[in-house]
Amino acid sequence: MAERAAYVRQLLDQVRAMKTESWSKDDRIDWILFRSQLEEVEFGDRVLQFELTNPLVYVGECSNGIFSLLKKEYDTARNRALSATARMKAMPAMIRQGEQNLHKPVKLYAQLAIQSARSIDPLFKESMSSLIKDLSESERNDFEKARDGALSAIHGFADKLEKRLPAMIDFAPMGETNYNYYLKHILLLPLDAAQVEMLGRAELARYRALEALLPDPSMADPNPARSKNVPPDQDSFLKAYESRELEMINFLKSRQLITLPDYLGPFQIRQLPEAFKPTSPGGFMNPPGVYDKDPAGFYFIPTYNPESKNFYIRAAIEDPRPILGHEGIPGHFLQLSIANHLPDEIRRQNQNGVFVEGWALYDEEMLMRTGLYPEGSAAQGQILRLSRYRAARIGVDVNLQTGRWNFEQAVKYFMEAGGLDREAAEGEAAGAAATPTQKIWYITGKWQIMNLLGKYHDKQGANFRLGQFHDDLIKNGSLPVSIVEWILLDDPSSLETALK
Repeated sequence: MAERAAYVRQLLDQVRAMKTESWSKDDRIDWILFRSQLEEVEFGDRVLQFELTNPLVYVGECSNGIFSLLKKEYDTARNRALSATARMKAMPAMIRQGEQNLHKPVKLYAQLAIQSARSIDPLFKESMSSLIKDLSESERNDFEKARDGALSAIHGFADKLEKRLPAMIDFAPMGETNYNYYLKHILLLPLDAAQVEMLGRAELARYRALEALLPDPSMADPNPARSKNVPPDQDSFLKAYESRELEMINFLKSRQLITLPDYLGPFQIRQLPEAFKPTSPGGFMNPPGVYDKDPAGFYFIPTYNPESKNFYIRAAIEDPRPILGHEGIPGHFLQLSIANHLPDEIRRQNQNGVFVEGWALYDEEMLMRTGLYPEGSAAQGQILRLSRYRAARIGVDVNLQTGRWNFEQAVKYFMEAGGLDREAAEGEAAGAAATPTQKIWYITGKWQIMNLLGKYHDKQGANFRLGQFHDDLIKNGSLPVSIVEWILLDDPSSLETALK
């Protein structure tokens, strides 16, 4: 860890010292992007220090190590099972290293790690059962021994963390100075913490009011009882979710809202493993890898329960299209698939979350305003509620990470301002604590894209076409919007503000 941190600092100093004034526009953009990527790693080493503070790093390494073998059939079941055995054999030593590294664990992170560790067994047992069927008897015995040893180490890690909880600090915010540094040097945002927080409050007020203006404001709160077809079981739920995608693709094509490339693969809906529930209450999307020959993508959603109070489950039963548009096509899956095909390696590797999440959230409202959802429908209500709670996320993220709020204040704000149930609110607040700035990406990125859309429209005049804007926007990859604005409009002013 120390050698890696020293190397990153040395390389970052070297990149910062480059004289780029005479470089071409494209080369200067690549230099800025590469520098921001290095800044992110250096910031993690210098400020966040999650290897020393966050036990989720180690539990997550275990769960992802097995999950990555299950979510895609990139090799035979037998070879993936043998890989699982090797990985599980390495886990006890990695857990011991984690115990040594955690000099200053944070209570909130530890509590999340304990929850995840105690939910991990099904991932290692039932989920792996389909892979081990082709192992020989000795290989299966080796697998089971490694699995039991790994689970014993993970459970023991949780037990030790629980005993240490009383001595841990509750939470360690990064502070406003560090937060502003992250916004400008890593996200390349032309905003500081106070401005981002104000943006969140303005957007929250707008979407709360738009909910109230619905013919029936209760439509903003998903209700499975209003659905004509409530799925009877998990398999039916996943298939019903996935089946709405073709309808959305046909709408995009008929309105010429975006170009779908020939290389686009299938987008599938799958169940979220319980081990990931503490920090991902709504599930998460898994795009094709940058160098992946398989173009398929996945969205992992929580376990189906028609009686659940979870917002995402209720929304998915009543109408899955708003979230499907965000996660699939035209949202993350489409945008990231296109980004993977960029010839410029620095841009292909760049993963600016503000753009990625901003684009997906923009899509939700764009589909509504271009006519996919009827006026006053449950889908329209969802769109407004989803933007409302994404706006609430900003207040939570900024105030938690600058030290103004504690965790319970964050949860209550999500419930009161965002309109979320407690389970979803606790998961959202946990995510804000564990992944600093991630919760501001959505509304901030959408706001930037809307701002760019207006400028693009004015510049194009009579030649403006919305579908062309979408194509021009996402063909550049997952770049900061301040960079995209320089590319599309030849206007570097937003980027210059960020780099001051």
